[in-house]
Amino acid sequence: MGLKSYLLIFIAFLYLTVVLLMYFTQRSFLYFPNEDNYLTNETIKFNNEVVSINSTNEIALKSWFHNNNPGEKFILFLHGNAGTLKSRIYKLNAFSDLGLNFLAITWRGFSGNHGLPSEKGLYDDAISAVKWLNSNGIKSEDIIIYGESLGTAIAIEISQGSNYAGVILESPFTSIISMGKLKFPYLPIELILKDKFESMNKTSNINIPSLVLHGRDDTLVPFYMGQEIFASLKYKSRSYFVSDDHMMRFDDQMIEAIRKFVKSLD
Repeated sequence: MGLKSYLLIFIAFLYLTVVLLMYFTQRSFLYFPNEDNYLTNETIKFNNEVVSINSTNEIALKSWFHNNNPGEKFILFLHGNAGTLKSRIYKLNAFSDLGLNFLAITWRGFSGNHGLPSEKGLYDDAISAVKWLNSNGIKSEDIIIYGESLGTAIAIEISQGSNYAGVILESPFTSIISMGKLKFPYLPIELILKDKFESMNKTSNINIPSLVLHGRDDTLVPFYMGQEIFASLKYKSRSYFVSDDHMMRFDDQMIEAIRKFVKSLD
């Protein structure tokens, strides 16, 4: 063999090494439980009860429960792939200001919870949260599922064929496959990906009102993905598209969009 053949073999070996490394470490590129990029100076303005929700694999999920407004809808808040609920106090304050009740859960492997995050595990966590609400007298038809970023994929998954009051999707993506191809175009993403979160294949199964929130200047999830998700939601869907980044500002205009959507569910 000549030098060219040895070089090709070496390049192929390096490529295979990168592929194998990505396969075995891929979840560290998807879940960031110890990263808090969105801390704010806001303090909790609502009556907050810290509760523990039992999920599968004997995992208990630390969660925040706010139930001070009898007769009002309940938000089940599903956060994204990084940080803690403390990063989202400004959002939960907004829900409280709107007179909404909420249950905000933390995922397995996050916020000191046992276990490791995975697609199936996060689905189990969200379903366990719904069951917890039901067991505490809150009917499914009074629950609004709110997904943020990665949480939108879980919100879409559990909203299929459901009778929830509605679903809100903040900065949704079409699938982790599509996101992976954008970030790592040189890798065989479809072959090696464990957690695919294929939201676009599921939206046609959602028959409850929906609201899609997305910033046109999103630097993490391309805005066109939010547009595609919105276009695929055929049942009483609304959108709020503005100049904003991935973690949206929750200014008066956005809060008003949420208020109008919730009001439309009465």
